[in-house]
Amino acid sequence: MKNPLKVVLTIIVVIAGVLTYFWPMVQMQLAGSAHYTEQDKNEYEYYTPDLLKKMPRISERYEFDFYNVAGPGSLVYSVTFYNTKDTGRVSTYLTSLGYMKQGTCSVEGDCWSGKDPTETVIVSAVPKINAVMVQVDNSPQF
Repeated sequence: MKNPLKVVLTIIVVIAGVLTYFWPMVQMQLAGSAHYTEQDKNEYEYYTPDLLKKMPRISERYEFDFYNVAGPGSLVYSVTFYNTKDTGRVSTYLTSLGYMKQGTCSVEGDCWSGKDPTETVIVSAVPKINAVMVQVDNSPQF
């Protein structure tokens, strides 16, 4: 009677350990949004696309956001640089990667497109809060 109880308890402890270990990843998979910094390693690695990871840091203070927009499955990733309005280094970076600045943009800012037709990059200087916002919008094309 003792041995089966030990086996059941061991199995329960192992399952609880596995669930505890993977729970943060499950929460990130199901999240509709996230606000984080580069120091939040799990969120930064999980949510941040390479384009934003490699982007020049144009100010000392910056924060990241992720949004899973309801509807057609649009994913939006962004970084906000505070205490700056200069978008020059960001534009140079995008150009070096082959992105092309578009003549028109449906939002305030400069829209950029690359090789991926589902991806649009929006670069906006926001004078009211003295910030530059860079947004990567991945929307399916129907």
